[in-house]
Amino acid sequence: MKNVIEVKQLNKSYEKFNAIHDTSFALQANKIYGLLGRNGAGKTTLMKMITAQIFPTSGDLKVFGEGPYENANVLSQICFIKESQKYPDHYNILDALDVSKSIFPNWDVNFSRSLIKDFNLPLKRRIKKLSRGMLSAVGIVIGLASRAPLTIFDEPYLGLDAVSRGLFYDRLMEDYVEHPRTVILSTHLIDEVSSLLEHILVMDNGKLIIDQDAEELRGKAFTVTGQASKVEAFLIGKETVHREPFGGLLSATVIHSENGSDQKQATASGLEISPVSLQQLVVHLTSGRSEQKEVNTK
Repeated sequence: MKNVIEVKQLNKSYEKFNAIHDTSFALQANKIYGLLGRNGAGKTTLMKMITAQIFPTSGDLKVFGEGPYENANVLSQICFIKESQKYPDHYNILDALDVSKSIFPNWDVNFSRSLIKDFNLPLKRRIKKLSRGMLSAVGIVIGLASRAPLTIFDEPYLGLDAVSRGLFYDRLMEDYVEHPRTVILSTHLIDEVSSLLEHILVMDNGKLIIDQDAEELRGKAFTVTGQASKVEAFLIGKETVHREPFGGLLSATVIHSENGSDQKQATASGLEISPVSLQQLVVHLTSGRSEQKEVNTK
């Protein structure tokens, strides 16, 4: 499958601060990716380099096989909807949609109108007068109706209630099935979007620590709970990403062994086993408390 983005040994430094450090990955066409991590992990910096808003310090970055900088052919295929999207003060929603129609070759007018109705947006209201939720909805409408071959949403849901967020996820998935493209979702509401994601990238302190198929990652870890002494004995030789003692008990999150025998061992030791959600796993891996931070994802 053709790669839409290819990144090799990418670095971005601001004086002595390394925002992105020696990062390499490739994103394929027509897949939905989750770009996850804590605030300050480097996600937005990475997205800004992909969309040619800032330059890398070193390394190689190709989008649709070309460098994105001052490249109209590449940039016309990208729609980047970010948390702090800015519009001219005099713009109303209709103005923003008209400009978007002129920018994106694949713009679907009928779909944009349908989305406007879904989110109940007042077309003539000035954007600077919109609530945070309505502003987010405008970005979602533009991102979806653009049908850009590479569509990036950076925290697209801010200010939206649960019903509106669910509507976004439903419309994204419905239209993606009919019109496949590469979508990157950067979000902290990992469990909400978990079922949409096909591949996961996790950033931590400017480094890429996970680059893995979402289905494989969902079953990568489990939690054991029991008497502290029994849990400690079980953990010997295991890759542990989180521990939480309470009283004489201990709960620990463990990465599955390659041979898959660890759960049987835990059961035989009288330990309770429970699944780990994708959000819990990402939190544990980026909390700074992991015993082994870089997880083997090969």
